[in-house]
Amino acid sequence: MEEQKKIYKPEGVCTRKIQYTVKDNKLHNVRFIGGCHGNTQGLSRLLEGMEVDEARKRLTGILCENKGTSCPDQLARALQEED
Repeated sequence: MEEQKKIYKPEGVCTRKIQYTVKDNKLHNVRFIGGCHGNTQGLSRLLEGMEVDEARKRLTGILCENKGTSCPDQLARALQEED
């Protein structure tokens, strides 16, 4: 299956852009532009090779302070748009 490179513009968080690739329904090359570098770098490494549905399930509803969302939750929203 062909790789699908995606770019998502999150709302309500410090991250300005989320880039990722989906190949064979698995996440690759997840990259957060802006935000808490250590946290987003760790998240990116943990998500490498994870199935899209599993990532969405694990990340949905994670909140950052009183923002009502977070960088992980924004990625889950981006993945929800994949359907």
